Amino acid sequence: MANNVAVIYDRMNPLTLGSIIAMSKKYVEKVYVVDGVDPRVTSIARSVGADVISQSGRSFGLNHIMVDYFDGAYVFLYGDGTHSPDNIPALLDRLRDGCDIAVGSARTAPCVDENVLYLNNKTSKAVFSGFMACSSKFMDKPLLERMSTDRVPVRDIYDNARGKGLKIDSVDMKGESPVLGMYRIGVVVPAYCEERLIGETLSGIPSYVSKVYVVDDCSTDGTPDVIKGVKDPRIVYIRHEVNKGVGAAIITGYKMALEDEMDVVAVMAGDNQMDPEQLPRLLMPVIDGKADYAKGNRLLSKDLRKGMSAWRSLGNFMLTMITKIGSGYWHITDPQNGYTAISRRALETLDLDSVYTYYGYCNDILIKLNAFGLRAVDVAMPARYGNERSHIKYSRFILKVAPMIFRGFLWRLKTKYIVLDFNPLVLFYASSMLLIPAGVLLGLWAVYQTVSGHYVSPNYLLFMAFVVFWGMMALLVAMVLDMQENKSRTLGGNW
Repeated sequence: MANNVAVIYDRMNPLTLGSIIAMSKKYVEKVYVVDGVDPRVTSIARSVGADVISQSGRSFGLNHIMVDYFDGAYVFLYGDGTHSPDNIPALLDRLRDGCDIAVGSARTAPCVDENVLYLNNKTSKAVFSGFMACSSKFMDKPLLERMSTDRVPVRDIYDNARGKGLKIDSVDMKGESPVLGMYRIGVVVPAYCEERLIGETLSGIPSYVSKVYVVDDCSTDGTPDVIKGVKDPRIVYIRHEVNKGVGAAIITGYKMALEDEMDVVAVMAGDNQMDPEQLPRLLMPVIDGKADYAKGNRLLSKDLRKGMSAWRSLGNFMLTMITKIGSGYWHITDPQNGYTAISRRALETLDLDSVYTYYGYCNDILIKLNAFGLRAVDVAMPARYGNERSHIKYSRFILKVAPMIFRGFLWRLKTKYIVLDFNPLVLFYASSMLLIPAGVLLGLWAVYQTVSGHYVSPNYLLFMAFVVFWGMMALLVAMVLDMQENKSRTLGGNW
């Protein structure tokens, strides 16, 4: 088809619009931007050779396009990077194959919390994506005059074609959103004796990633040779000559990413457990400025936990409850999930040298993020297990990490609610920490006295119950106040 045009008609973002126009011009003869409201959009569009169509008037001036390009195809897409112009040829190819309308696939559920869908063992339903190509025969004047006057009639064209039983084909969109390419994205890959899987992990890292920081934590197998054999100029290889722990390896990568001025830094383990296709879902809440830290969550439903042993699930659930209290992020689950993305702002805020270096580093980071008022979000995603072996022994791990979380909890209360600000919830927490142990000790003493044959007054037992009751009430009030204080750190929506 000759004289194909692209119409950028919604979600204008001055930061991405120029790139979208320039990329679209590789595949079509003309690009139109439907705006006229934001002078920045008009200026940017014209500076890169696009025509601007005013939003005033019926059909937004699309009749003008018809006059010049009546024999061509029309491609409609957004101006915020949601749609990659590199997928335009795929849409046009479908039209050449005899399809009447080609629509880019999308799986989104606006205004529906994706976590709720996962909990009900459902996935987001496919909806109209807004990315569409159609032949000029669907753009006749009578049709346009029947369309809506308050928006570009893309959905109306689509619905009209469906109503007439025309051939509509959905095209699977490949490649990445141009938005990701506008940011310096780093990936830290901690590795310890991962010679079997590290090569596969590195080869799967998407092309939009700017730097890959592979931190070899003193591996004793062939891991270093495998890493050096991967021919990828993005890889920055760092080796610890002494084994310092996975937390220390990640912190080393974080520091290198800060030096290289990365905008967002993700962590992907060297054992290929973390699906690269899920990476954009972690990055987008941070890129959009809606979160400072995004992490995976495999515990939301049975389907997501598929492949995770019952023992491992139990250990994760126990650590989740401990970490909720310790960190103050009551909405966060699966804290041991190391698939994360963090903003440069958050990395610059944290004292990286104080982060725990053992496997509990992820719990410690959550505690520190909350203390400094940063936002964290869970991203539901399935567990992915293959031939790798977990180095975590949960019985020993919980006994080692739980005291660290308790110390972090006390530090968070002091830092957040005394030093940086004041909240009376610390008084309730302190009261509960005194009253509950005191009540338990009194109860043990009473049991000992009874077993020894000594008389224990009922008044003593009543006093013991009174102490425990008020300790539990103080703890409950403290937790409720803590939840209320941290509601602003909770992120809902489609992640």
